[in-house]
Amino acid sequence: MDGVKVSLDELAHFLNSDSAPAGCMDLSELDGFLAGLVSGPQTVPREEWLAEVWDNEEPEYADDAERQAVEQAIFDRYDAIAAGLDSVPLSYTAILWQDEAGTTVAEDWAAGFMQAVSLRTEAWQPALADEDASMLLIPIASLAGMALSESERGEPAMTDDALEGLMEDAEQVLPVCVLGLRRFWRERASGTGMVRH
Repeated sequence: MDGVKVSLDELAHFLNSDSAPAGCMDLSELDGFLAGLVSGPQTVPREEWLAEVWDNEEPEYADDAERQAVEQAIFDRYDAIAAGLDSVPLSYTAILWQDEAGTTVAEDWAAGFMQAVSLRTEAWQPALADEDASMLLIPIASLAGMALSESERGEPAMTDDALEGLMEDAEQVLPVCVLGLRRFWRERASGTGMVRH
């Protein structure tokens, strides 16, 4: 069954199915997670981050072909995000849900992105210390905080009005934040003579 392609819709269906671990990411969370990996300071080994997708449990694949097809769909999305961020003009579009009222839900995506950050917390510190880069990270972290209970959130980095505006504009804002962070790390790397690929 070589060459079987799993579409993003089929991948979303698998992530939400009984075959996937209960705590695994949904497609929007996965997209944010992959965007965080692609735009981060270090390349995280595939085996390490793939385990995070499944909440460190093993999905119940029907067979090896299904495993390969599902994993390939995830790797293809990773590559597509990288290509979208590198294209001019920017062609990466974050996968965000819409609720029944038609409101865009960006919290899952942002939570996924911050999960990628948490894999290399120390390596991300220079972005938090940099005024421009931290301004790119704050909207994402603030949206991710929406997924937490109020007691877990801590002090908000953004006002309620700013957060509401961000949620409305998430489709436009998030890809720009991701692109800015990717460029930040690339410029830092090239400044020391090391270019990340």
